[in-house]
Amino acid sequence: MGPEALAQVLRPLAGMVPPERRADLLVGLAEGDDAAVYKLNDSTALVFTADFFPPVVDDPFTFGEIAAANALSDIYASGAEPVLALNLAAFPADMNGELISMVFQGGASKAGQAGCAVAGGHTITDKEPKYGLAAIGFAHPGKLLLKKGARPGDVLILTKPLGTGVITTASKAQDVEPSWIGAAIRSMKALNRDALRAFLAGQARAATDVTGFSLLGHGLEMAGKSGVDFSIDAKAIPFIPGARECVERKRIPGGTARNRKAFLDKVEFPDHASEQSLEWLRALLFSPETSGGLLGAIPPENAESCLASLLAAGVDAAIIGYCEPRSAGESIIRLRY
Repeated sequence: MGPEALAQVLRPLAGMVPPERRADLLVGLAEGDDAAVYKLNDSTALVFTADFFPPVVDDPFTFGEIAAANALSDIYASGAEPVLALNLAAFPADMNGELISMVFQGGASKAGQAGCAVAGGHTITDKEPKYGLAAIGFAHPGKLLLKKGARPGDVLILTKPLGTGVITTASKAQDVEPSWIGAAIRSMKALNRDALRAFLAGQARAATDVTGFSLLGHGLEMAGKSGVDFSIDAKAIPFIPGARECVERKRIPGGTARNRKAFLDKVEFPDHASEQSLEWLRALLFSPETSGGLLGAIPPENAESCLASLLAAGVDAAIIGYCEPRSAGESIIRLRY
Protein backbone atom coordinates (compact mmCIF):
# COMPACT_ATOMS: atom_id res chain seq x y z
CA MET A 1 0.00 0.00 0.00
CA GLY A 2 1.34 3.45 -0.89
CA PRO A 3 2.05 6.09 1.78
CA GLU A 4 -0.95 8.30 0.98
CA ALA A 5 -3.44 5.41 0.93
CA LEU A 6 -1.98 3.97 4.13
CA ALA A 7 -2.28 7.28 5.96
CA GLN A 8 -5.91 7.61 4.89
CA VAL A 9 -6.78 4.10 6.07
CA LEU A 10 -5.11 4.50 9.46
CA ARG A 11 -6.14 8.07 10.26
CA PRO A 12 -9.53 7.20 11.90
CA LEU A 13 -7.87 4.70 14.25
CA ALA A 14 -5.72 7.28 16.02
CA GLY A 15 -8.64 8.47 18.15
CA MET A 16 -9.83 5.01 19.17
CA VAL A 17 -7.34 4.37 21.99
CA PRO A 18 -9.12 3.52 25.29
CA PRO A 19 -8.92 6.45 27.74
CA GLU A 20 -7.16 4.36 30.37
CA ARG A 21 -4.29 3.67 27.94
CA ARG A 22 -3.74 7.12 26.47
CA ALA A 23 -1.39 8.52 29.11
CA ASP A 24 1.10 5.67 28.81
CA LEU A 25 0.89 5.24 25.02
CA LEU A 26 3.95 7.31 24.21
CA VAL A 27 3.92 6.53 20.47
CA GLY A 28 0.88 5.30 18.55
CA LEU A 29 -0.89 5.86 15.25
CA ALA A 30 -1.14 9.60 15.83
CA GLU A 31 2.65 9.89 15.91
CA GLY A 32 3.20 7.60 12.91
CA ASP A 33 6.59 6.39 14.07
CA ASP A 34 8.49 3.17 13.35
CA ALA A 35 6.95 1.21 16.24
CA ALA A 36 4.36 1.60 19.00
CA VAL A 37 5.76 2.56 22.40
CA TYR A 38 3.98 1.97 25.72
CA LYS A 39 5.39 3.16 29.04
CA LEU A 40 5.44 0.41 31.67
CA ASN A 41 7.12 2.46 34.40
CA ASP A 42 9.61 5.30 34.79
CA SER A 43 12.52 3.16 33.64
CA THR A 44 10.99 0.84 31.02
CA ALA A 45 9.03 1.35 27.83
CA LEU A 46 7.72 -1.51 25.71
CA VAL A 47 8.37 -1.12 21.97
CA PHE A 48 6.16 -3.24 19.68
CA THR A 49 6.19 -3.76 15.92
CA ALA A 50 5.17 -6.25 13.22
CA ASP A 51 6.37 -6.80 9.67
CA PHE A 52 6.19 -9.54 7.04
CA PHE A 53 6.49 -9.85 3.26
CA PRO A 54 6.81 -12.33 0.36
CA PRO A 55 10.20 -13.92 -0.47
CA VAL A 56 12.89 -11.65 -1.87
CA VAL A 57 15.37 -14.51 -2.38
CA ASP A 58 15.03 -18.17 -3.36
CA ASP A 59 16.74 -19.85 -0.40
CA PRO A 60 14.15 -20.39 2.40
CA PHE A 61 16.58 -20.12 5.32
CA THR A 62 18.02 -16.88 3.94
CA PHE A 63 14.52 -15.52 3.36
CA GLY A 64 13.73 -16.20 7.02
CA GLU A 65 16.89 -14.40 8.13
CA ILE A 66 16.15 -11.34 5.99
CA ALA A 67 12.50 -11.13 7.07
CA ALA A 68 13.47 -11.35 10.74
CA ALA A 69 16.22 -8.72 10.41
CA ASN A 70 13.74 -6.46 8.65
CA ALA A 71 11.08 -6.89 11.34
CA LEU A 72 13.54 -6.23 14.16
CA SER A 73 14.78 -3.09 12.42
CA ASP A 74 11.83 -1.02 13.67
CA ILE A 75 12.72 -2.01 17.24
CA TYR A 76 16.28 -0.76 16.75
CA ALA A 77 15.10 2.38 14.93
CA SER A 78 13.10 3.28 18.05
CA GLY A 79 16.09 2.97 20.38
CA ALA A 80 15.20 -0.43 21.85
CA GLU A 81 16.69 -3.91 22.04
CA PRO A 82 14.38 -6.79 20.96
CA VAL A 83 13.58 -9.48 23.51
CA LEU A 84 10.58 -11.49 22.26
CA ALA A 85 8.96 -12.26 18.92
CA LEU A 86 6.17 -14.31 17.34
CA ASN A 87 6.21 -15.72 13.81
CA LEU A 88 3.72 -14.28 11.29
CA ALA A 89 3.48 -16.55 8.26
CA ALA A 90 1.39 -17.60 5.29
CA PHE A 91 2.19 -20.56 3.03
CA PRO A 92 0.47 -22.42 0.18
CA ALA A 93 -1.30 -25.58 1.29
CA ASP A 94 0.89 -27.72 -0.96
CA MET A 95 4.24 -26.14 0.01
CA ASN A 96 6.89 -28.60 1.16
CA GLY A 97 7.03 -28.80 4.95
CA GLU A 98 10.82 -28.90 5.01
CA LEU A 99 10.99 -25.60 3.12
CA ILE A 100 8.55 -24.01 5.57
CA SER A 101 10.64 -25.26 8.46
CA MET A 102 13.76 -23.72 6.92
CA VAL A 103 12.05 -20.33 6.73
CA PHE A 104 11.17 -20.52 10.42
CA GLN A 105 14.67 -21.70 11.30
CA GLY A 106 16.22 -18.79 9.43
CA GLY A 107 14.01 -16.33 11.28
CA ALA A 108 14.74 -17.87 14.67
CA SER A 109 18.47 -17.94 13.92
CA LYS A 110 18.57 -14.24 13.09
CA ALA A 111 16.39 -13.34 16.07
CA GLY A 112 18.71 -15.39 18.26
CA GLN A 113 21.66 -13.31 17.05
CA ALA A 114 19.75 -10.29 18.32
CA GLY A 115 19.16 -11.91 21.72
CA CYS A 116 15.46 -12.18 20.88
CA ALA A 117 13.43 -15.32 21.63
CA VAL A 118 10.92 -16.54 19.05
CA ALA A 119 8.19 -18.12 21.15
CA GLY A 120 5.33 -19.08 18.83
CA GLY A 121 3.22 -17.26 16.28
CA HIS A 122 0.41 -17.68 13.77
CA THR A 123 0.30 -19.25 10.31
CA ILE A 124 -2.42 -19.22 7.65
CA THR A 125 -2.81 -20.73 4.20
CA ASP A 126 -2.23 -18.39 1.26
CA LYS A 127 -1.29 -18.72 -2.39
CA GLU A 128 1.89 -16.67 -1.91
CA PRO A 129 4.38 -17.38 0.90
CA LYS A 130 4.84 -14.58 3.42
CA TYR A 131 6.91 -14.44 6.58
CA GLY A 132 7.90 -12.00 9.29
CA LEU A 133 7.73 -11.30 13.00
CA ALA A 134 5.71 -9.44 15.59
CA ALA A 135 8.43 -8.27 17.97
CA ILE A 136 8.74 -6.62 21.36
CA GLY A 137 11.71 -4.70 22.69
CA PHE A 138 12.49 -2.59 25.74
CA ALA A 139 13.97 0.88 26.03
CA HIS A 140 14.26 3.60 28.65
CA PRO A 141 11.41 6.11 28.12
CA GLY A 142 13.94 8.95 28.18
CA LYS A 143 16.23 7.34 25.61
CA LEU A 144 13.81 6.56 22.80
CA LEU A 145 14.83 7.30 19.23
CA LEU A 146 11.90 8.72 17.30
CA LYS A 147 11.47 10.42 13.93
CA LYS A 148 11.05 13.79 15.64
CA GLY A 149 13.88 15.54 17.43
CA ALA A 150 16.41 16.43 14.72
CA ARG A 151 17.73 20.00 14.92
CA PRO A 152 19.34 22.35 12.39
CA GLY A 153 23.03 21.53 12.14
CA ASP A 154 22.61 17.85 13.01
CA VAL A 155 24.54 15.51 10.76
CA LEU A 156 22.73 12.75 8.83
CA ILE A 157 24.31 9.30 8.93
CA LEU A 158 23.05 6.35 6.86
CA THR A 159 24.14 2.92 8.07
CA LYS A 160 23.55 0.68 5.03
CA PRO A 161 24.04 1.23 1.29
CA LEU A 162 20.98 1.50 -0.95
CA GLY A 163 19.97 -0.84 -3.75
CA THR A 164 18.33 -3.94 -2.31
CA GLY A 165 15.05 -3.24 -4.09
CA VAL A 166 16.44 -2.96 -7.61
CA ILE A 167 18.88 -5.83 -7.14
CA THR A 168 16.28 -8.30 -5.84
CA THR A 169 13.95 -7.22 -8.66
CA ALA A 170 16.71 -7.99 -11.16
CA SER A 171 17.39 -11.29 -9.42
CA LYS A 172 13.77 -12.38 -9.86
CA ALA A 173 14.20 -11.73 -13.60
CA GLN A 174 17.50 -13.68 -13.56
CA ASP A 175 19.25 -10.53 -14.74
CA VAL A 176 21.77 -10.02 -11.98
CA GLU A 177 25.44 -10.78 -11.34
CA PRO A 178 26.12 -13.21 -8.45
CA SER A 179 28.31 -10.65 -6.69
CA TRP A 180 25.50 -8.08 -6.75
CA ILE A 181 22.87 -10.31 -5.19
CA GLY A 182 25.44 -11.65 -2.74
CA ALA A 183 26.21 -8.13 -1.51
CA ALA A 184 22.49 -7.32 -1.29
CA ILE A 185 21.81 -10.45 0.77
CA ARG A 186 24.64 -9.64 3.19
CA SER A 187 23.21 -6.17 3.66
CA MET A 188 19.63 -7.37 4.16
CA LYS A 189 20.69 -10.03 6.68
CA ALA A 190 22.68 -7.58 8.79
CA LEU A 191 21.00 -6.52 12.03
CA ASN A 192 20.81 -2.81 12.85
CA ARG A 193 21.90 -3.56 16.42
CA ASP A 194 25.42 -2.13 16.16
CA ALA A 195 24.06 0.89 14.29
CA LEU A 196 21.62 1.59 17.12
CA ARG A 197 24.28 1.26 19.80
CA ALA A 198 26.58 3.67 17.99
CA PHE A 199 23.69 6.11 17.56
CA LEU A 200 22.85 5.97 21.26
CA ALA A 201 26.50 6.48 22.19
CA GLY A 202 26.59 9.42 19.77
CA GLN A 203 23.48 10.92 21.41
CA ALA A 204 21.42 10.73 18.23
CA ARG A 205 18.43 13.05 18.38
CA ALA A 206 16.21 11.26 15.85
CA ALA A 207 16.26 8.15 13.70
CA THR A 208 14.26 5.98 11.34
CA ASP A 209 14.96 2.91 9.27
CA VAL A 210 14.98 2.99 5.48
CA THR A 211 12.52 0.46 4.06
CA GLY A 212 9.48 0.51 1.79
CA PHE A 213 9.04 4.28 1.43
CA SER A 214 12.66 4.72 0.25
CA LEU A 215 15.44 6.94 1.57
CA LEU A 216 13.64 10.09 0.42
CA GLY A 217 10.24 9.02 1.74
CA HIS A 218 11.46 8.04 5.18
CA GLY A 219 13.81 11.03 5.23
CA LEU A 220 10.88 13.36 4.58
CA GLU A 221 8.91 11.74 7.41
CA MET A 222 11.81 12.39 9.77
CA ALA A 223 12.40 15.95 8.53
CA GLY A 224 8.71 16.80 8.72
CA LYS A 225 8.21 15.51 12.25
CA SER A 226 11.38 17.34 13.35
CA GLY A 227 10.41 20.62 11.65
CA VAL A 228 13.63 20.84 9.62
CA ASP A 229 14.81 20.49 6.02
CA PHE A 230 17.41 17.95 4.95
CA SER A 231 20.36 18.77 2.71
CA ILE A 232 21.75 15.55 1.24
CA ASP A 233 24.90 15.10 -0.83
CA ALA A 234 23.92 12.51 -3.42
CA LYS A 235 27.56 11.67 -4.11
CA ALA A 236 28.04 10.69 -0.46
CA ILE A 237 25.22 8.12 -0.48
CA PRO A 238 26.59 4.55 -0.58
CA PHE A 239 25.08 2.08 -3.07
CA ILE A 240 25.38 -1.70 -3.25
CA PRO A 241 27.56 -2.75 -6.23
CA GLY A 242 25.33 -3.33 -9.24
CA ALA A 243 22.50 -1.05 -8.10
CA ARG A 244 22.99 1.51 -10.85
CA GLU A 245 23.38 -1.21 -13.47
CA CYS A 246 20.08 -2.77 -12.40
CA VAL A 247 18.32 0.58 -12.86
CA GLU A 248 19.89 0.98 -16.28
CA ARG A 249 18.54 -2.48 -17.14
CA LYS A 250 15.07 -1.24 -16.08
CA ARG A 251 14.84 -3.63 -13.13
CA ILE A 252 12.91 -1.22 -10.92
CA PRO A 253 10.45 -2.30 -8.17
CA GLY A 254 6.82 -1.28 -8.60
CA GLY A 255 6.84 0.68 -5.34
CA THR A 256 9.32 3.14 -6.82
CA ALA A 257 6.64 4.87 -8.90
CA ARG A 258 4.30 5.13 -5.87
CA ASN A 259 7.04 6.66 -3.75
CA ARG A 260 8.00 9.08 -6.48
CA LYS A 261 4.41 10.24 -6.89
CA ALA A 262 3.99 10.69 -3.15
CA PHE A 263 7.24 12.51 -2.38
CA LEU A 264 8.63 14.13 -5.55
CA ASP A 265 7.09 17.55 -4.92
CA LYS A 266 9.00 17.79 -1.62
CA VAL A 267 12.41 16.98 -3.11
CA GLU A 268 14.65 19.54 -4.81
CA PHE A 269 17.05 18.02 -7.32
CA PRO A 270 20.01 20.15 -8.51
CA ASP A 271 19.27 22.44 -11.44
CA HIS A 272 22.67 22.01 -13.08
CA ALA A 273 22.18 18.29 -13.80
CA SER A 274 19.95 17.14 -16.65
CA GLU A 275 16.87 14.98 -16.10
CA GLN A 276 18.50 12.14 -18.02
CA SER A 277 21.76 12.23 -16.07
CA LEU A 278 19.90 11.96 -12.77
CA GLU A 279 17.29 9.37 -13.74
CA TRP A 280 19.27 6.46 -12.30
CA LEU A 281 19.70 8.41 -9.04
CA ARG A 282 16.02 9.31 -8.84
CA ALA A 283 15.08 5.66 -9.27
CA LEU A 284 17.40 4.50 -6.51
CA LEU A 285 16.46 7.24 -4.05
CA PHE A 286 12.74 6.53 -4.48
CA SER A 287 13.16 2.73 -4.60
CA PRO A 288 11.82 0.61 -1.70
CA GLU A 289 14.52 -1.01 0.40
CA THR A 290 14.27 -4.33 2.21
CA SER A 291 15.87 -4.51 5.66
CA GLY A 292 17.63 -1.21 5.05
CA GLY A 293 19.84 0.72 7.40
CA LEU A 294 19.12 3.41 9.95
CA LEU A 295 19.10 7.10 9.14
CA GLY A 296 20.12 9.13 12.16
CA ALA A 297 20.44 12.81 13.06
CA ILE A 298 23.60 13.18 15.15
CA PRO A 299 24.73 16.34 16.97
CA PRO A 300 27.55 17.83 14.86
CA GLU A 301 30.11 17.57 17.66
CA ASN A 302 29.49 13.81 17.89
CA ALA A 303 29.18 12.96 14.20
CA GLU A 304 32.76 11.98 13.40
CA SER A 305 33.18 9.85 16.52
CA CYS A 306 29.82 8.20 15.85
CA LEU A 307 30.86 7.39 12.28
CA ALA A 308 34.18 6.01 13.53
CA SER A 309 32.34 3.75 15.99
CA LEU A 310 30.05 2.51 13.23
CA LEU A 311 32.92 1.71 10.90
CA ALA A 312 34.87 0.01 13.70
CA ALA A 313 31.85 -2.24 14.33
CA GLY A 314 31.77 -3.24 10.66
CA VAL A 315 28.75 -1.08 9.78
CA ASP A 316 28.92 0.25 6.20
CA ALA A 317 27.91 3.77 7.26
CA ALA A 318 28.39 7.18 5.70
CA ILE A 319 27.69 10.82 6.48
CA ILE A 320 25.27 11.89 3.74
CA GLY A 321 24.13 15.37 4.74
CA TYR A 322 22.85 17.61 7.48
CA CYS A 323 19.71 19.28 8.82
CA GLU A 324 18.80 22.87 7.99
CA PRO A 325 16.18 25.25 9.38
CA ARG A 326 12.87 24.69 7.62
CA SER A 327 12.57 27.33 4.94
CA ALA A 328 8.79 27.61 4.68
CA GLY A 329 5.70 25.43 4.63
CA GLU A 330 6.33 21.68 4.64
CA SER A 331 9.78 20.19 5.13
CA ILE A 332 11.77 19.40 2.01
CA ILE A 333 14.90 17.52 1.04
CA ARG A 334 17.49 19.37 -1.05
CA LEU A 335 19.78 17.12 -3.02
CA ARG A 336 23.28 18.27 -3.92
CA TYR A 337 25.16 16.51 -6.72
